[in-house]
Amino acid sequence: MSQALTSGTRMTLDPITVEVIGAALSSIVEETGEALIRASYSTNIKERRDCSTALFNTAGETLCQAEHIPIHLGSFIGIVPEIMKHHRVDEMRPGDVFVGNDAYAGGGTHLPDIVLAEPIFVDGEIAAWTVNLAHHSDFADRGHAHIYQEGLRIPPVRLYRAGELQADIQNLILLNCQVPHERLSDLRAQMAANRVGVQRFQALCAKYGTETVLAAGEALLDYAERKMRAGIAAMPDGQWRFEDVFDNPEISETLPFSVEVTIRGDGMALHFDAPDQMRAGINMTYTALLATAYYAVKSVVDPTILPNAGLARPLTISGREGSIVNCRHPAAVNGRLQACQRVADMVLGALAQAVPERVTACSNSTCTVASFIGARKSDGSLWVYLETMGGGSGARATKDGLDGVHVHGTNTSNLPAEALEIEYPLTLLRYELVQDSGGVGQHRGGLALRRVYRADEDVRVRIDLSRTRSRSWGLLGGGPGAEGKVECGPGVNFNGPNAELKAGQWFAIVSPGAGGYGAPERRRPEAVARDLAEGTISSATAREAYRHIA
Repeated sequence: MSQALTSGTRMTLDPITVEVIGAALSSIVEETGEALIRASYSTNIKERRDCSTALFNTAGETLCQAEHIPIHLGSFIGIVPEIMKHHRVDEMRPGDVFVGNDAYAGGGTHLPDIVLAEPIFVDGEIAAWTVNLAHHSDFADRGHAHIYQEGLRIPPVRLYRAGELQADIQNLILLNCQVPHERLSDLRAQMAANRVGVQRFQALCAKYGTETVLAAGEALLDYAERKMRAGIAAMPDGQWRFEDVFDNPEISETLPFSVEVTIRGDGMALHFDAPDQMRAGINMTYTALLATAYYAVKSVVDPTILPNAGLARPLTISGREGSIVNCRHPAAVNGRLQACQRVADMVLGALAQAVPERVTACSNSTCTVASFIGARKSDGSLWVYLETMGGGSGARATKDGLDGVHVHGTNTSNLPAEALEIEYPLTLLRYELVQDSGGVGQHRGGLALRRVYRADEDVRVRIDLSRTRSRSWGLLGGGPGAEGKVECGPGVNFNGPNAELKAGQWFAIVSPGAGGYGAPERRRPEAVARDLAEGTISSATAREAYRHIA
């Protein structure tokens, strides 16, 4: 029996009850995510885990998000308010399920991220929402001048009405997909995941009482706010500015980005600036900016803060409207994660001036992507495959950076070679860490990855990455990481973001390395000797950067 006390109209709970229910909410979203992954069909979800799950309260605030992919919060925080804006709550029924993906009329951040949201009814009233997102690797081989070229735009509409599939809506979605059987199977997996979320939340309410569960949710939001405020208050007051540049295969120039961070007491304001939005898929919606800033600030202030809407209350996030970091309709947004990654590292660069011991050097600052599309020789059917690669993670105040990992807004895995070659007419010739790609320093930056692909049938590929014309910065004397690049075999022409490969041809993607931390002359000789023995650095780097004599 919970130790619930009623004070006025708001119930207060003892800390133990709040903690127990909070753990239960976390368990629900984690189990929902596992159900989605295990039931899915496409490699992008079942192998690479490019999906996320969350619970929301009736006000559209995040109660809990699973430890999946931070940038997906940008789609989550917009979808429930958009649903309630266009659909009457008193007309919703148990079994209603809404689907949406649009960046401007659906609360999303880019079109491949399709969200399913379902109200959870308890005793005839909506008590919460279960929400999940899956990245559908389908909208490939399209233009990116504006959002109308990037795929099917879905405003929040009912996919299920009172438990009944709206077949016309589903057929409309599938007709606009290149690999409809994958999309259908993954949508069914998302439905299965929502069923888990509904049932587990209803069971929690049955065990503790709906009023107690909802009061615990409010208490958890307040707790996250208190922890965020306490963490900010422990940092020095002041104003810090950081500038960086952004490059991408879709654009010919290198663009200036900046952030100004202001700390006053227990509040923090972040203002971002960038050039005007462009006719390229690099633009960020405001919700993408929010999700990125929340992640970056939380990682510095206190990584243990609960992932709910309370952590955002002490933060003020702004960006010039109509710019790349806060775009307006109809800007293209498919590759928005590239700009998001730069935004995250800029926040770290600004906060490094206030609390350098808590901040890493610059990571690889990108999400290196290769999108493959082809037609199988056997039956002419289309196939689409999305590959994302890790790179270097920035060196830390007390440790080296991590090698070959995803950073910041993305958290997917690289597809194992065995799974890749079974599913698609591609062969992975090499998969390796890149020597000397991590920035030198007392603690070295993480290493980049190289993946070399051979086409076994004709295939088109679109490559999306950054840091090919700039380098990830180091901190306190640490050196920069190496640039990313595309390497082409004989006869392969990489033209901007696109390339075509005939059967037997190969190309390689090299992700960027990360920055080092601290002056390289302070690195321990035994660490340099180990790096040299393991092939992490070359003898030239050992001799010239570290003055190491073998």
